[in-house]
Order: sequence, then C-alpha cells, then structure tokens
Amino acid sequence: MSVQGFAELHGHGRARRQAGFTLIELMIAVAIVGILAAIAYPAYDDSVRKGRRAQAKADLVELAQRAERFYTLNNTYAGFWGSVPSGDKRSPRTGNAFYLLERSSGDTDANAFTLSATPTGAQVADSGCGTLSINQAGVRSISGSMEPARCW
Repeated sequence: MSVQGFAELHGHGRARRQAGFTLIELMIAVAIVGILAAIAYPAYDDSVRKGRRAQAKADLVELAQRAERFYTLNNTYAGFWGSVPSGDKRSPRTGNAFYLLERSSGDTDANAFTLSATPTGAQVADSGCGTLSINQAGVRSISGSMEPARCW
C-alpha cells in the first residue's frame, strides 16, 4: 500500500466532512433559548394575572347586579350577602381561588354596599392593582399603586 493510499484510508491529507453541531454552536443555541425564555416567561405570567383579574372583575360586577336585583325586590341591601352562596364568594368559582369576594360594609347596611375582591395565592403578586372594589353607585376603586383605569 502506498503512503498516499494509507493517508486517504485514515483521513489524512483531505478535510474530513463534519457531522453534527460543534460545542460553540450548541452553546449559542442554548443562550438564545435562555434569553427568549427570560423575556417570555414574565410576559406570560403577567398575562395570566391579567386574565385572573378580569375574571374577578366580572364576578364583582355580577354580584353588584345581583345586589341591585335584591334591593329592587326587598327595598334594602341588608341580608343580600347572606343570600349569596358560599361558592360565589370566590373567583373563579371552581378550582383554585385567586380572589376572595366580600361585602366590605358587612351585611347590615340597608342603603349601601361595597363589594371587594382581595387577591390570594399566586395572585398576590399582582400588587399594582391590589384589592378591587365596587360600590352601589358603580364607583370602582383599587388598593394598589396603579391608576384604577389600568386595573379596571
């Protein structure tokens, strides 16, 4: 066997064909995925909190409408909160509760009410809005530091 034949047989003298990825290429790909995940996860988490807040707002407005119907029939808000089933005093009504709904002024005020949704569990991280509230006049407020219009 000639020297040239030996060199070709064992890959010497010619460039070998590369198969697969190099370590540098793999590290770059992992870094890109890491950067995308670092940006995407907080945005996803914020979106989930906004969705839970939207559900709590809908539940509060529904309870306010039920209070108005109760007032129309009874000419008082007193006793309304006692007529609300316990499953309707949380948001969402099934699964993990992310807001607890309550009548802030108790159940004895005949002429006014304030309903509030207090965040609980993972929703406590939504501190910019905090507790959402609505009263008999439809005035909406929050306990957090954001503008109420951004939360409602």
